[in-house]
Amino acid sequence: MARSLRTELDTGTMSGFQWTAVAVCWLLNVLDGFDVLVMAFTGRAVQTEWGLSGAQLGLLLSAGLVGMAAGSMLLAPWADRIGRRPMIVLCLVLASAGMLLSGVSQSMLHLGILRVLTGIGIGGILAGSNVIASEYASKRWRGLAVSLNSTGYAIGATGGGVAAVVLIDQFGWRSVFLFGGVCTAALIPLVLLLLPESLDFLTTRRPARALERVNTLARRMRREPLEVLPAPEHAPNNMGAGFLRLVAADHRRTTLLLWLLFFLAMAGFYFITSWTPTLLTEAGLSADQGITGGTLLNVGGILGAAALGLLAARFALRSVLIGYMVLTAVLLGVFIASTSVLAAAFLLGAFIGLFANGCIAGLYALAPAVYGPGVRTTGVGTAIGIGRIGAIVSPTAAGALLDLGWTPQALYVVVGGIFVAAAALLLLVRPVTAPEPQASATEAQ
Repeated sequence: MARSLRTELDTGTMSGFQWTAVAVCWLLNVLDGFDVLVMAFTGRAVQTEWGLSGAQLGLLLSAGLVGMAAGSMLLAPWADRIGRRPMIVLCLVLASAGMLLSGVSQSMLHLGILRVLTGIGIGGILAGSNVIASEYASKRWRGLAVSLNSTGYAIGATGGGVAAVVLIDQFGWRSVFLFGGVCTAALIPLVLLLLPESLDFLTTRRPARALERVNTLARRMRREPLEVLPAPEHAPNNMGAGFLRLVAADHRRTTLLLWLLFFLAMAGFYFITSWTPTLLTEAGLSADQGITGGTLLNVGGILGAAALGLLAARFALRSVLIGYMVLTAVLLGVFIASTSVLAAAFLLGAFIGLFANGCIAGLYALAPAVYGPGVRTTGVGTAIGIGRIGAIVSPTAAGALLDLGWTPQALYVVVGGIFVAAAALLLLVRPVTAPEPQASATEAQ
């Protein structure tokens, strides 16, 4: 029987090469945090220069998220066919081009199209990077490896905000996009140099020189080379077949639960990050205090994702994630009521950021573990895309409810209920265990 390098990686200690792969994936996730909020950082200046209405600015704010949803759902499945690493490089090219061209855009329409293009690139990057981080981590450290990626989002959001303030004051809003484009382009050679191809892709899809490439990776991870590749799991022959596999009888239950989980969690998370500064102001704080509260959400998020990963190294990831969701709901229920004591409001805001960001990190860690390698990126990318739809819908829905007379307290209680519902759904999620059709073990060409 052929040795399984996958089993050895799952149960063995992690090499420096494996941690380097995780670190590169973390850098890719920093782009997500910067890109999601770059329009928020520059929105006021763009609105003033072009005389945009609030509705027009809202469209620009949503354009990037629309692109991310499309990229996650449409580009990610191709990574299961051509490779995770080539797809990430292609998406980096798209994202850097979109950011750089945004810096010279001359109209709202032009900028909106480029925001969608950038979002498509970022969406494809996230699906592939989370899968690679998961595959190169051992079972013990897998939760931490993927959760660290989510700290990249919070760091990108926090650092991007600081950079935007300096750049806009000195050079105007276009410089923020140019800065982001240069940073994105700089990651292309880094990925080519340091990010390995997915091991499971090589053993499942069997591209040219698969055995040679697997053994090169094995040596870099201080493992003995293989004589032959193990029997591969069946992989869908085309993108449409990959989508159909997700909703086949043995995958359907897990897929639908995962989609609903991502939708609910991202809807709740993006409501919190989008509306908290404004709702804190409506609850009686000053504008500066509201912004401070929003910033503390991101600061807490940096710690929350890392803490979840460390806890997942000792306890079952699903149990840790359920705890995070329940605690998020409890904190949301008392948040607005705490605004009469400023220090308490800020402390609660930081803890909400900690646990809410950890919820997203936990789902990113959970998703690759429930699918086999043949549809793993398709499954993760589709789930992220469904989640982005929730991210687009929830801020708009919250604004409509406020217009109908809802109070900030009522909104936070409802969003808390969303996290409780997500925690209950987690109890139903199980990895796909139905066996894939097996092919005979053969040496790669």
